[in-house]
Amino acid sequence: MAKKSAPDDRSQRHRSDKALAHRLKRLRADSMNPVMEMSEAETASRTGAVSVDCGWGRLIFAQTFENAADLVSAIREEGPERRDIAFYVRDPHVLLAEAPQEIFLDPSHTFRLDLATYRSGRRQPRGYFVRRLSSEADARAVNRIYAARGMVSVRPDFFWSNRDNRAITYFVAEDEATGEIVGTVTGIDHRRAFADPEQGSSLWCLAVDPQARHPGIGEMLVRRLAEHFKARGAAHMDLSVLHDNDQAIALYEKLGFRRVPVFAVKRKNPINERLYARPLEAYDALNPYARLIVDEARRRGVHVEITDAEGGFFRLSHGGRSVHCRESLSEMTSGVAMSICDDKAVTRRVVEAAGIVVPEQMVAGDDRHALQAFLEKHGRVVVKPARGEQGRGVAVGLETIEDIDRAVATAREVCDRVLVEACFDGEDLRLVVIDFKLVAAAVRRPPRVVGDGRSNIRRLIESQSRRRSAATGGESTIPIDAETERCLAAAGFDLDTVPESGTDIVVRKTANLHTGGSIHDVTGVVHHRLVEAAINAARAIDIPVVGIDFMVHSPTEPDYVFIEANERPGLANHEPQPTAERFLDLLFPLSGHRAATQALGKM
Repeated sequence: MAKKSAPDDRSQRHRSDKALAHRLKRLRADSMNPVMEMSEAETASRTGAVSVDCGWGRLIFAQTFENAADLVSAIREEGPERRDIAFYVRDPHVLLAEAPQEIFLDPSHTFRLDLATYRSGRRQPRGYFVRRLSSEADARAVNRIYAARGMVSVRPDFFWSNRDNRAITYFVAEDEATGEIVGTVTGIDHRRAFADPEQGSSLWCLAVDPQARHPGIGEMLVRRLAEHFKARGAAHMDLSVLHDNDQAIALYEKLGFRRVPVFAVKRKNPINERLYARPLEAYDALNPYARLIVDEARRRGVHVEITDAEGGFFRLSHGGRSVHCRESLSEMTSGVAMSICDDKAVTRRVVEAAGIVVPEQMVAGDDRHALQAFLEKHGRVVVKPARGEQGRGVAVGLETIEDIDRAVATAREVCDRVLVEACFDGEDLRLVVIDFKLVAAAVRRPPRVVGDGRSNIRRLIESQSRRRSAATGGESTIPIDAETERCLAAAGFDLDTVPESGTDIVVRKTANLHTGGSIHDVTGVVHHRLVEAAINAARAIDIPVVGIDFMVHSPTEPDYVFIEANERPGLANHEPQPTAERFLDLLFPLSGHRAATQALGKM
C-alpha cells in the first residue's frame, strides 16, 4: 500500500501546484485591470482561501480551499454566537469524514437564478419601497427583524462599517406611511469578493417583519437584488433555503429559480442544534411562546421534557433543580398571584391599593339607569369579561346603550360576570416585568388593512389574517365577527366596501395579538414613571413574571391608567429584547453565558 501511495501523493501535489499557478496567474491579470478596484478587506481575501464576514458569521467559499483539512480548520475558527456557512462544498461526504463530530451537512437546498434570462416583474410595490440600507437606525431595524425571525443578530455598527464594502449589498423595504423597516435582504458579489471565474452572486438573510401589513415584500426584495446583480454583470444568483420551507421555495420557483446540486456545511453549535440533533418529541406541536423558552433552555444546556405540547407545558431541569412551566407561567408564580390576575376586578383593587392609577369601573347588571349614567359620565366605555384572556369578549369605545347591550351579551359567553370601564384614549402598552425588573415594553396596535382599490374589506381582512397566522405559527388571526362589523360601521364601512388604494382602515379596536394586533418595541424610550408603576403593580401582586397592560397617551409620557395584569405573558414578539433569556436567568441563574461570565469575574 505504501508503494502505491507515493505516485498518488506526487500527482496530488502536481494538481495542487497547477491550481495555485492558475490562481496566481488570474490574480496577476486582475491586478492589471483598473476596473477591478477592491477595498482593503476584499484584497486580503484574494490571497488564497476566501471567506466574507457577514456579521452573523462568515460565508466561507469552499471551492477556494485546496483540501478538506484546510476547510475544516477554517470552520473551526467560527466565533462565539456566530453561524458560519461553508458554501459550494464539492464533496460533502469527504468533508464530513474529516470531522464527523464537529460539522454537519446543512439540510438545505440550493436554488439558482439565471440572470441572463431573468426578466423583471411588472408588479410594483404598494405602500412601501425598496432602497439601500443607509443608517444605523436601519441596521437596528434589520436586527429587530432578524430577532423576530429567529436569525442571528449583527452588531449595528457592522452594517455601517461595511457600507463601502463592494462585495456586500444590503437592501431594506420601508413602509411609506410609517417609515418603519419591514424587510431586508443581503447580497454577496462573488466576483468582487474573490474574482469568481463563474461570475456568481448569492442572496442571504431574506427576512420580512412578521407584522408587516403589505403583501409581496419578500418577492420585491428578491427581484431588486436580482436586478442589482444583473446590472453588475453577474451570471447567476444563488441562495440556500431549508428543505421544508415550502412557502419560500414556492416563491423562488415562481421567480424562476431552479435547484442545483450545491451543498453547505456548518459547525455543530447551539445555534445550529435543531438542524443536526434529534428533535424533541412533540416539539412541533408547541406554540411560539413555549417554543421560544424551550429553544433558549436547550441552547444553555438545560434539560427539557415536553409534558403536554398542545397546552404548552414543559419541565426544565438543570443542576438538580426542576421547574414545571406552562409557557412563561412557572411554579415560581403562586396560586394566590394567579388568582389575583385571573379576576380583573380583584386585580384592579389590589393594584389600586398600591397607588396605581385605575379607570372607574362597574359590574354590568340589570340596573340600566346606572349603566346609562355611567355612559353619560364617561362618553365611551370598554366592556370585558371579568375572567378571560387573549382579548376574547372585549369591546372598546362603545358609545350607545345598544352597543353595550350587545357587547355584554358577547362577553357573558366568556364569563358570567362582565365589567364596564371608562374608556381611556391612547395606546395599549404592554410592559413585561421579570424578577421585578423591566425586560421589555411594547405598544400594541389594533389590526388594520390597507385598501388596494380592487378587493373588498372582507377579502383584505382574510389576506391580512393569513399573513399574520403564517408569521405567528397560527397564534394571531383577525376574527370577522360582530365586533369587527361594529368597528367598520363606526368608520362608515362594511365588509363589502371596496376601499380606494392606500386607504388605511382599523378593523378592530382591541390591540390583542391573538385577534390580529401588532406589537412595536418601545423599551428604549418608555417613560421611567411607567416603568416604576409596572414594577410596583408586580410587587403588589407579588408575581415574578407578569405582563402589565397600561393605556397611555404615549410611551414617552408619564400619564397612564392600569388595564390588567397577565400572569402568563407571551414572551415572543418582543424582539430584540431578551425575554426568554431573562426568564431562564430567573429559573436557573447558574445557566448560560451570564453564569460563566460571573464565574470568571467579568461582571
